[in-house]
Amino acid sequence: LTGYRRWFAVASQMRANSWMLMTGSMGMVASTLPVQWLMPLTGWRPLFWALAVLVMLAMVLMAWQVPNWVVPSPPSDVEPATSNTKAGYAEVWRHPYFRKMAPMGFFIYGGLVAMQTLWVTPWLIQVADWTAFQAANGMFWLNMAMLVTFWGWGMVNPWLARQGYSADDLITYGLPLSFALLAIIVITGSAIGDWTGALWAIYCVSCTFISLAQPAIALAFAPNLAGRALSAYNLLIFSGVFAVQWGVGLMIDGFKALGL
Repeated sequence: LTGYRRWFAVASQMRANSWMLMTGSMGMVASTLPVQWLMPLTGWRPLFWALAVLVMLAMVLMAWQVPNWVVPSPPSDVEPATSNTKAGYAEVWRHPYFRKMAPMGFFIYGGLVAMQTLWVTPWLIQVADWTAFQAANGMFWLNMAMLVTFWGWGMVNPWLARQGYSADDLITYGLPLSFALLAIIVITGSAIGDWTGALWAIYCVSCTFISLAQPAIALAFAPNLAGRALSAYNLLIFSGVFAVQWGVGLMIDGFKALGL
């Protein structure tokens, strides 16, 4: 029974994480072709005002509908030390599993989002010589591929967990594919022509192996620390997004200054 509970917890956490990422991908899809269609009619400013209103509406709905936090009583088989509700982030940062996953969250997960949200579109336009509409269409299908991939992870993860495949195993054997694909994109440049968009989409899909680290990190901690662990990991991811986005821009400026 204990083993089944553990499997159920792993499967539930992975599926919930996949559905959350699917929701984010829906927003990414909405920011591609729909924005390209609306731009000639509204311009940028009304689109940003509409986005601001939707964000405020989401905040109001969360404040209204999300229940207050209630500290649960610790199970009888949990030692009192693990039910300490005053534990801070220091315990999270010191955890060996968190430290093992931290660089991958920063560089790989952060790098994926940095490419997906900022640098793929300029590459399609300036390297692959696509029009703005073609780039928006390419990003639409790239984000659709990400949405379907996250849905797929949510469907197959419970079965994989039941078969004994851990997040560590899947990351170890699946993630290197993303390195190879990114190298092909960089080396071939404009030579792959119309296949550029498809290759970027496959690269982004291959990076989703790292998304399995999020539920794995949550399950590596006691329940009272799982939320802090995920918050700390998300902070690392978005710090990586900023660092990679900015770093790539600095490198482009540096290479151009050298005449490349």
